Amino acid sequence: MIRDHGARGWNLHCVFGRPLGLFLLLAVCLLVSPGEGLPSPPDAYRATFLPQWLPQAQFAGFYVAQAKGFYKARGIDLTILKGGPDLPAGPALAAGRADFVTLFLAEALKLRDRGLDLVNIAQLVQRSGFILVANRQRGIVRPEDLNGKKVSLWTDFQTQPLAFFRRYGVEVRPVVQGSTVNLFLRGGVDAACAMWYNEYHTILSAGIDENELTVFFFDRHGLNFPEDGIYARRETCLREPELCRRFVAATLEGWEYAFGHPEEALQIVMKAMEEANVMGNRVHQRWMLNRMRDLMGVGDSGTPLGVLRREDYRRVAEELEKNGLIKASPPYGDFHVPLLSRP
Repeated sequence: MIRDHGARGWNLHCVFGRPLGLFLLLAVCLLVSPGEGLPSPPDAYRATFLPQWLPQAQFAGFYVAQAKGFYKARGIDLTILKGGPDLPAGPALAAGRADFVTLFLAEALKLRDRGLDLVNIAQLVQRSGFILVANRQRGIVRPEDLNGKKVSLWTDFQTQPLAFFRRYGVEVRPVVQGSTVNLFLRGGVDAACAMWYNEYHTILSAGIDENELTVFFFDRHGLNFPEDGIYARRETCLREPELCRRFVAATLEGWEYAFGHPEEALQIVMKAMEEANVMGNRVHQRWMLNRMRDLMGVGDSGTPLGVLRREDYRRVAEELEKNGLIKASPPYGDFHVPLLSRP
């Protein structure tokens, strides 16, 4: 997938050893700002990107960057694969079927603990979009009101909600949640898991008014687990640091363009969904794009886009260790390798 550059394909790991190699890798990559001083390679870098789910506005920046030629302008011939249950991002990265993927931070740490030497090269989402939606008419207003209630939980994403229950000393009656929120809509459970940018809007679109709901944002309860980040195998970063840097630069440009031109971005996303035979509507995708802007903190005066905050990393790593989901976490600087840091 990545062309051989011969002598230009630096192997810093072999030459310098991992810590010094990564330090020099960052030093070289940060010398050049996005879009400046990019030498044109004799032929394009070939690379493959895989989002962790089906085409939707959650990944708008990638589709926009490809449609607007931002990857091509940086010498990258990029193929975007169709994500989802048929092609999970983690195993695809491990098998070499994808050079770059998006993953939730907690999932990435689990994969790293299982032996996949991946690194975070850019953190996109700064605020967790994971929420718990409860039926207010069943007396649920405070976290403590969940005690004894039936709550549907996603099998693979239970760390945050379980930590939330422990924090408030409640015991719920857990029910397995599938790929929809239909059980909640039909009154089968008192509360359900949802992503703010996705299932929550589905609930509202089903005719339930916001004042009928109590929404618990985990990040507002000291449980901010940042989700979508860009990951690559360490060997890819060591062998092709310039490719990785260009990919991140083009992707961030794609996100900035998407937020600045939302209707054009939605058109591009809808086309990607149509080509992948994924059902969807523009209203829902518009909601998703707006919420992604909120969660990525675009326009805030806080963390630059692409940077994983040290405190967020430690919070997630410690919670995973506490629950026995990972044996140990790597040092922050060994896991997060920010190829671009924008002021």
